[in-house]
Parts: sequence; structure tokens; C-alpha cells
Amino acid sequence: MRRQQGSLDHSRAGRQRHGNGPAVLGWVFAIVAGLGLAAAPKVLGHRSGAVAAEPRQNAESPKGAAPPKNSDPQKSSDPQKSSDPQKGLEPPKGDDWPLFRGDALASGVSQSGLPAKLDLLWKVPIQGTAFESTPAIVDGVVYIGDMDGRLYAFDLASGAKKWESKFEDGFMSGIAAKDGAIFLGDIAGKFYCVDAATGKTRWGFTTQAEINSSANFYKDRVIVGSQDATLYCLSRTTGQLIWKFSIADQIRCSPTVVENRAFVAGCDSKLHVVDLDEGKEVAAVEIEAPTGVTPAVRGDLVYFGTEAGTFFAVNWRNATVSWTFQPDRGNQPFRSSPAVTADAVVFGGRNKRLHALDPATGKPLWEYATRNRIDGSPVVVGQRVFV
Repeated sequence: MRRQQGSLDHSRAGRQRHGNGPAVLGWVFAIVAGLGLAAAPKVLGHRSGAVAAEPRQNAESPKGAAPPKNSDPQKSSDPQKSSDPQKGLEPPKGDDWPLFRGDALASGVSQSGLPAKLDLLWKVPIQGTAFESTPAIVDGVVYIGDMDGRLYAFDLASGAKKWESKFEDGFMSGIAAKDGAIFLGDIAGKFYCVDAATGKTRWGFTTQAEINSSANFYKDRVIVGSQDATLYCLSRTTGQLIWKFSIADQIRCSPTVVENRAFVAGCDSKLHVVDLDEGKEVAAVEIEAPTGVTPAVRGDLVYFGTEAGTFFAVNWRNATVSWTFQPDRGNQPFRSSPAVTADAVVFGGRNKRLHALDPATGKPLWEYATRNRIDGSPVVVGQRVFV
């Protein structure tokens, strides 16, 4: 990978997949987001021993939301007035979370509810391993892979283990699930389709480098990226290669799917828009720095942050930057994949802040200060944010 501003780290820490969800490791904060309201959030609770710092309301600053050069800020796309790219896509049902960010648009928004007070329902100690993956939840079953190459299925209600399968190499990619099968890639570059009921491998496909990308789906196909700088489109039933699309540097994000388009925010400092039928690039937008963040989509806008500490909103229909945001405390990388609703786009930063912006304009709504860097990706449940 070429070195440039905000370049991604190849150390052990740098190998960790960007933006793991709150279901796996570390602190879990429950925050009253007040989504869409310019008010400071309130912490409801957390997991671990200490209370995080108090939130502060974010004042506007010269380094806040900025329209692209030579553009009229009044003409920025309003995602609420644009066409609905979710038309024809089935949202997850109930408690299901079948993809890394919940749905094909990577919205990070749950369709289920949670009680006002969270209590531990169960835990399963697993010795001698670690989890870098985000689980999938489908039909009352939790699926997750560990760093030692074991893949597990647990009953969502009780935590009882339904099955366990052993593979040669460990897993860092989140799991994608569809039609009785689960899909994930390992650190050696092998991508698997596994029977969700039995844990038996249906097929495997070999890429040329580690897979951090979680899969997404289009028609009867599965789409996944690899650190070999290639996006692969495979038959979901056979694993046969349909097409592949290569960029100039690694792909660590998960592809976001809207209509017949995939969005890949690459380590080559570009947002790529790919035709899913043909496997050809429709457009590429310069984003000034590499990123491993999975883009979130609402309406005509794609949202993501970069290693240079800039958060982008890109109009994917005309391939132009609608607005950008930089916090006023220096440019720390954004490795947290955003969650987006009609009222707010929410994401964490290595500046130890959880940010909420107006999705149409990029205007800061609020921010919340934490004790540590936020690489995990927030999940919105009703009017609360979990990170």
C-alpha cells in the first residue's frame, strides 16, 4: 500500500477490521441520541466499571460541515427528497441482523426494540481465542467466527450452542446470512458458504489476500471484497466466479448495495461505484485518503469517514461530494462505520467522540465524549445509539 496522509496501519492493531459492532468486544454504551435534535445526549448505561465522560453539545466551527468547492450549499442533496434506493429490498425482520451493518444499505439501524434497562441474558466463555468479527442473527440463531478458525451457532434466547465447525484459518470478517446459508471470509483469503443448520461447508472460493470485508447480496449473487484489491461477485449457490473488479489498493470495507450498484470505499482513496450486473465501474470519487469504513446509504447520499479524519457525504447518482465534516480537535482517523436515520448520521472517531450530524447538510447536531477511541460502529435502536 502506498504511504500517504492518513494511511492505514499494517501492524497487528491495524489488521483489525474497521468498525466492529457493539455485540462483540469492549464497552457498550447506551446513549439517548435525541436523533435529529441539536441537544446533548444522555448516557443510560454501559458495560464495564467506570462511567464515561459527560457529553458536551457541539458548537459550530470553521472546521465543521463544509460544502464541496465551487458548489452551492443550498443545492446539496436532501436524502429525504430523493428517490428511495431501498425499494424492492426486504428489510430484516424482527430481531434479525443478517449483515454486518444490518441491511444491504449498511444503515446500522435495528428493526427490533430493546428494553429501557439492559440486563445480561447469557454468556458463553470460550477459552484461548478472541473475536474480531461481528455476529449475524437470523431466525433466533447467532452466528460468529473466532480468530482460531472456529465458527459457532448459538441459540439467541438461551445461549445454548447448536453447532461448532473448525476451519484452518481465523475469521475477522463479519457474517452475512441468507436463505439458510452463512457467508464469511478468513485471514488467509478463503471465502466460505456454510449451511446455517449444520455448520457444514457448501463451497469455498480462494482470493489472493486476507478478507476483512463482510459479504452483501444482489439477486442470486454474493459480493465480497479482499485485501488483494478486488471485489468478487460469485454465484450464491455454487461459488462460481461471475465477475471481479479490481482497484489500486486494498478493499477492507464491506460493499454496500443499492439498486444495481455497489459502493466500495477503498484504500486507494476513492469511493467506487460499481455496476452489479456488469462488474464495471460507473464512477469514482476522490476522497483524499484511504479508508476501511463501510459506507452507509440513505436516499441519494453515501456516508463514510476516512483515515485523514474527514467525513464525507457523496451523491452516488451524480458522483459528487455533497458535504464534508472535520471535527475541531484535529484530524484523527474515522474507523467507525456510520449509522444513518432520517434525522441523523452517527459515527465514532479516534478523537474519542461520538458525532451526530444532519444527514442533509452535515451540520453538527451533538457529540459525546468517551474515555477511549471509538473504532466500533454504532447501532441505532429507536431513539438510542449503542456503541
